[in-house]
Amino acid sequence: MGRSTADGVTLLVVGSANADLVVRVDRHPAPGETVLGTSGVAVHAGGKGANQAVAAGRLGARVGFCGRVGADAYGERLTAELRSAAVDTTALGTEKTVPTGIALITVAADGENAIVVVPGANTALTAAEVTAAVGPAVRVVSAQCEVPMDAVRAAARAAERHGARLVLNPSPPEAVRDDAESGQLLSCADPLVVNEHEMRVLLGAASAAEADPHDLLRLGVRSAVVTLGGAGVTVVERQDVSEDVSGGVREDVSGDVRAGVRENVRADAEPPRGRTTRLPAVPVEVVDTTGAGDAFTGALAWRLAEGDGLVEAAGWAVRVGAAAVGESGAQLSSTACGKLLAESEGGRGPGGKPAQVSAPAAVPGPAFDPDPASGPAPDPGTEEPPA
Repeated sequence: MGRSTADGVTLLVVGSANADLVVRVDRHPAPGETVLGTSGVAVHAGGKGANQAVAAGRLGARVGFCGRVGADAYGERLTAELRSAAVDTTALGTEKTVPTGIALITVAADGENAIVVVPGANTALTAAEVTAAVGPAVRVVSAQCEVPMDAVRAAARAAERHGARLVLNPSPPEAVRDDAESGQLLSCADPLVVNEHEMRVLLGAASAAEADPHDLLRLGVRSAVVTLGGAGVTVVERQDVSEDVSGGVREDVSGDVRAGVRENVRADAEPPRGRTTRLPAVPVEVVDTTGAGDAFTGALAWRLAEGDGLVEAAGWAVRVGAAAVGESGAQLSSTACGKLLAESEGGRGPGGKPAQVSAPAAVPGPAFDPDPASGPAPDPGTEEPPA
C-alpha cells in the first residue's frame, strides 16, 4: 500500500521518472541512416511526471510526486533531484526487480528533439499507491500517461473524491484513445492539456485543419488547454467566464463539430457551449525543446493549486515553457525559475510560496513553440478581435 504525501502538499503529480540519456546531433537520422553525435552522452533527470513536479517545486509550489524508480544509481539520482527542488517524495516508491526508466534523446542543431522511452520501473506504479498518495490538502492532481492507465484512472477517482482538480496530460495520447474506460477519465479532466498532435489523435482528425480545440469538449472534458506552436495557446472552458484577461482574446464558441472526429465524440449530441481564449506565444531563443511541455504543465498545475483561474494559470505556463526551451535538459532549472519569479511582483524565488501574480511580459526574440512537433514557429501575430 502506498503512503500519503505530507499534509501541506496542495499539488500532487502522478507520473513517470526517467533518466534522460542525451546526445546532440547536427540533424536527426532518416530511417536506416546513421549519424554521428556532436557531443558525448549527457545524463539528465527526466520523465514527464518528474519534470512537471520539479518545475512546480522550483517555482514555489507545495508539490508531491507519486511514481516509481528502480533500486539503482539512476533511481537515487532522480530522487535526489526531486528533493532538491523541494518536492515531497513520500509517495515515490522503489522497485527492486525493475530498473529505473530511461529516455534516449537526440537533440538536433535547431533544438528539436527525438525521444525513445524505456518505461522500466514506471510500469510498476499501482492504483492503490496513487489512491493512498492523495492527501487531504491536495487541491490539484496532475497526471500523464507514461504510467499504467489503472494508476491514471485512480488519480482521477481520488481527485474527484477529495474535491481536487484533475490536470490530465494524455501523453502518449494513444494510451487514452485506446483505453476502454477513457470516457470516465476524460470527464474528470479540468483541464485536458494537449499539443496539436495529441489533439489530432484524440479527435481522430487527419490533419490540423480538421481538429478544433472546441471539439475537445465533446470528449466530455470540463476544460482544455491546447498548445499551438507559434500560434500560442488556446484555452477552452465549458463554464461561462466573464472576466477580462490581459494578453488574451476571448470569443464565444458553439456550433457543429467538424467531420472526422472519433466516434465517442458524440457528434449527434447538442454541441457543448464554451468560451475560448487565445494567448500569444512568448518570444525566446530556442536551445533545447526537451521538457518544455512538461514545464508548461507543471506551471499550469502550480498556479491552479494556488487558486488562479485557468486563463491566468495558462498565461503563467506559457512564460515558464518559454524559459524551459532557453536552456538544455528536460527539467526547468532553479536559475530560470528565479528569474521568472524575480520579474513578477511579490515573487519570493524557488522554494518559497509566491504571491498571486499575473503572467510576466514577453521579451524580444523568436517565438517559443510549446508544440515542437508542429514545425518552425511563425512570427507571433497581433491579437485577434473578439468573434
